[in-house]
Amino acid sequence: MSETPPNTLQYRVDGPEDAPVLVLGNSLATTWHMWDRQVPELAKQWRVFRFDLPGHGGAPAYPAGSVGDITDRLLATLDGLGVQRFGYAGCALGGAIGLELALRHPERTASLALIAASPRFGTPDEFRQRGVIVRTNGLDPIARTSPDRWFTGGFAAAQPAITDWAVQMVRTTDPGCYIAACEALAAFDVRAELAHVGVPTLVLVGSDDQVTGPAEARTLVAGIPDARLAVVPGASHLVPVEQPAAVTDLLVRHFSTAWQPAYDSTTGQIAIPAAPVKPVLAAAGPPPQVVPIAEIAPPAPAPQALGGRPDPYDAGLKVRREVLGDAHVDRALAQADEFSGDFQEFVTRYAWGEIWDRPGLDRRSRSCVTLTALVAGGHLDELAFHVRAALRNGLTPVEIKEVLLQAAVYCGVPAANSAFKVAQEVIREETTPEE
Repeated sequence: MSETPPNTLQYRVDGPEDAPVLVLGNSLATTWHMWDRQVPELAKQWRVFRFDLPGHGGAPAYPAGSVGDITDRLLATLDGLGVQRFGYAGCALGGAIGLELALRHPERTASLALIAASPRFGTPDEFRQRGVIVRTNGLDPIARTSPDRWFTGGFAAAQPAITDWAVQMVRTTDPGCYIAACEALAAFDVRAELAHVGVPTLVLVGSDDQVTGPAEARTLVAGIPDARLAVVPGASHLVPVEQPAAVTDLLVRHFSTAWQPAYDSTTGQIAIPAAPVKPVLAAAGPPPQVVPIAEIAPPAPAPQALGGRPDPYDAGLKVRREVLGDAHVDRALAQADEFSGDFQEFVTRYAWGEIWDRPGLDRRSRSCVTLTALVAGGHLDELAFHVRAALRNGLTPVEIKEVLLQAAVYCGVPAANSAFKVAQEVIREETTPEE
């Protein structure tokens, strides 16, 4: 166990002190206890290091806004213990951390296992919408539906104690840290970088995972040069909890046979190990066929300069998507034609790239200003999607109400009356949890 400053993580260690280190990373809203059934066997060969994400499992609530930030904290924690090189297995968000390690810190990663992982988790809209739900309703709606996402129906019905444990684990997570983790996953996308993962990799997935299932696993295997696929039947998203024996066996076999040696500091080279044994869970049937489901796009050309400085269009499109959501922006761009296309480019470049991307105000403040201006102008259609944007930017329904009350004084009661009707409907749609 550990005391945890803001730049490190809460952790525990099991296994022989002189054994090679194996790090286990958790899924969002879980704790290191999700690995309890794997540790006894793994600790026979490895020094097993487990950590809790910020605000999870009673860890101090220092939110981390990106997968890279969490990875940096993990490395700082390992540095404090003198651990320089290690194997890593991560589930879901923990898998994203594993990809970050392999891509940004390959000299420290000896071997990798990605469980229920993906190079991109869903869409940014989905995770930012989840943040809106939690900011408004707390974590209880997420907690109540977690068993449906994490376990197969048969397992949840047969294991009520584990199901209750899962619900309580989510409820005890710090909401601010959960929202920050959602933002981190919303921004995570390494699809174009998979070919640069240079460590032996096991990609492990539950056959019934509806969150990051076999399709995402095959994308990883198709993109990572030295990757093997293992599909565990009868398991959903938290496959280490639902099928502990199968996962343990696969991890032991992978890390026992696919541990890349360290760089030789005198030559700058690395010995090429023999190809690892392909993990196979079931004896029956042919090995799974890996079919790429998307080609990796070539790098985009560099933006042209405008008046000696970078063209703000790409930055504007990124901000526009983050604030308004991919669905809204895709719809607006798809509807653009020869007549309106120039206007869409103008809005993206100047409104979003020049103004919304300026550093002088944060996005919460810009949303407040925008809502007030739209009320004053009577632009109710624009007001509707900017209320959605305000929720995504971190304003609560109470704060939006206060903005509209302020606008009633300075913009007029009739204008605010119409605005309240629009905002009330949008807030009801956006903050009502799905059952």
